Amino acid sequence: MHPCPSCRTRSRRTGQYLCPACWSSLPPSTRQALSRRDATALTRLRELHGHLDRGVPLAEITVTGADGG
Repeated sequence: MHPCPSCRTRSRRTGQYLCPACWSSLPPSTRQALSRRDATALTRLRELHGHLDRGVPLAEITVTGADGG
């Protein structure tokens, strides 16, 4: 188990970006975009981490490909 980069207190499993509680707090379109495994998956993961580093609330996080963007 690894610390969740969002809450830092819960554990996430290897291969998961966030713990289940934080993951479920993301907008559905963001979760869907982060779940896609394609050529831009790493870009979306970097975007997620950038938002987390800046303290953007989970419910407001969007990444490339979420909501058509």
